[in-house]
Amino acid sequence: MQFFSPLLAAGVAAAGTVHFVNQDSTQRTIYFNPNSGLEALPELVVPGSETANQTFPAGWIGNWYSVSDGAENVPGMLGEVAFDGYAGASYFDVSAIVNPADNDGVKMIFPLHASDPVSGCQSFPCANAYNKWDDVATLSTDGSELVCLLGTVSNERRRGLVARMPRDFVTGAARG
Repeated sequence: MQFFSPLLAAGVAAAGTVHFVNQDSTQRTIYFNPNSGLEALPELVVPGSETANQTFPAGWIGNWYSVSDGAENVPGMLGEVAFDGYAGASYFDVSAIVNPADNDGVKMIFPLHASDPVSGCQSFPCANAYNKWDDVATLSTDGSELVCLLGTVSNERRRGLVARMPRDFVTGAARG
């Protein structure tokens, strides 16, 4: 029996995490939409210029969008993810199909421990997001932690600088 315990543990899928990084001073609420039959998640509030982390159940597939404080709850740019997919990979993309006019919500998604691949951009439209239903834009990583940038970054700070934020800031460890 001792031999099988490590094998069973290795077969259990790990939960995924998204670190939501708010790039400006606007508070945002994240609304999650699971695929049919999967666990619903409560809304997540991300204060302005801060980070909030969401852990997802193993094998979670779905999307999210953000709504700025005081704005009407209308889906905008979508962050889409499938954790524990084929070969255990995490699949992700930013989709502009629902509301391509949203320039205040979800901007970019990328793996926590790498600067690429990157889905989305700071200013839409862009080539590395889903812009039409038949675009090929889904990316993957073997990691289970992703970063989702929200809001508008100032002209002085672009993706190169944001990607170099300390890991403790992104994961929230700096706040204790």
